Amino acid sequence: MQVHAADAVLRGGVDQRAANLLALTEDQWFERKSARISPKALAQSLSAMANSDGGVLVVGMHNGKVEGVDSLGSKLNDLQQASRDFCEPRVPESNKIVDCIFNLQRRKLLVFTVPPSDQVHRMSDGDAFLRVGDEKRKLSPIELVELQYDKSQGSFEESEVKAATLDDLDPKLIEEYAARVRHPDPPRLLRDRTMSSAARITVAGCLLFASNPSTFLPSALVRVTRWSGTARATGSRQNITSDRRLEGPIPAVIEQARSTLRQIQPVRRALTDSGRFEELATVPEEAWLEGLVNAVLHRSYSLGGDHIHIDVFDDRIEITSPGPFPHRVDLSNLLQAQRFARNPRIVRVCSDLGLCQEMGEGIRRIFEEMRFAGLSEPLYRQSRHHVTLTLSSEPANRDIDARYRAEAAAVLTALREHGRLSTSELAAVVKRSRPAARHLLGIMRKAGLIDWVGKSTRDPRAYWRLNESQR
Repeated sequence: MQVHAADAVLRGGVDQRAANLLALTEDQWFERKSARISPKALAQSLSAMANSDGGVLVVGMHNGKVEGVDSLGSKLNDLQQASRDFCEPRVPESNKIVDCIFNLQRRKLLVFTVPPSDQVHRMSDGDAFLRVGDEKRKLSPIELVELQYDKSQGSFEESEVKAATLDDLDPKLIEEYAARVRHPDPPRLLRDRTMSSAARITVAGCLLFASNPSTFLPSALVRVTRWSGTARATGSRQNITSDRRLEGPIPAVIEQARSTLRQIQPVRRALTDSGRFEELATVPEEAWLEGLVNAVLHRSYSLGGDHIHIDVFDDRIEITSPGPFPHRVDLSNLLQAQRFARNPRIVRVCSDLGLCQEMGEGIRRIFEEMRFAGLSEPLYRQSRHHVTLTLSSEPANRDIDARYRAEAAAVLTALREHGRLSTSELAAVVKRSRPAARHLLGIMRKAGLIDWVGKSTRDPRAYWRLNESQR
């Protein structure tokens, strides 16, 4: 569990404990609750923490005041037993009573320490919760399934594809794979690697060796779209120049996508060592290929409503994959993320085929390739159901990358899509206060990335737009 400032406060002196706990900002790992909370509501919050990244929860503080739990009587025991009474399975928390002093009066607080759990903890009524930022969020049925897969309580790649039979798999592909790893018994290898047999074809077996996996798993495809310019347009201004849907077993789809991207990737004309001006790729192939392979191997195939999208613009490549990062991956520190394979059987086969390395180094490799090319660092954005990787051909601005990389990239993306936006609108984009956003925009303006257009500092119609060098 991540060490939080709350741990240090609780170890500190009793005289300052209350003031310091009240001063802490509630976030992913820390929460305060009133002594009036019901045991069931407390169990929901404890399970949300366990299902996420763990944390510290303090009962007896509310609205900037210390109520304490001194007068709770038998309810105190009900709160201490909340997860046992309402959660399935019980949250593996530990709790204790600590003293504090507030307004010269000694009070008692009930403190829960919750580790991140390897299991999914649901309420007795079946609901499940996840702590996201400083909030508790009820999971939808789809999100609950994803969390169960992330915590290894089940594996979608090992589930059965009901309509598929052994005849739907390509025996040549299986034999070629067996020859590659020098295995004498292809059917046994198929069973060992994918859990597939004549009686039961799994998702992994279908995705890797079926002649046409999308017959059974319609979202198992990659769509590669080339857009003219740097933004999507619709209607009469629609600017798609090519659009391909790539289907087939995973190894074939990866190869098709690589070939397609080589043909349509953004390029520039430059003087080469041969003494001639030639077209050169603006985004290194090693970076976008790693991003492509990661998307295909690690996407959430249980989310059947969408497929992988690769959108190619004049200045960047965007790779969008169904399914968020696993629940314990911190987007602000991706380079330190522990290896996680949502589809370990698929990854193992593709590693045997030389399509990837089972070392968990994919994201680091993408960052390194972009840095070696002198380009801005990769940008990962996550929604509830997708992860998007943006590989930009913009030269790195080290001063901005060091402190504002994600925010600056979000500003540039928003301006590409909308053309012009006000300071207030961009403040909403980067989720900062207006003064903080104005400071960031000033830095980007000084770096030659964006321009401000207005008659005066008080002009209500003033707006920001991309600098000509970014269009």
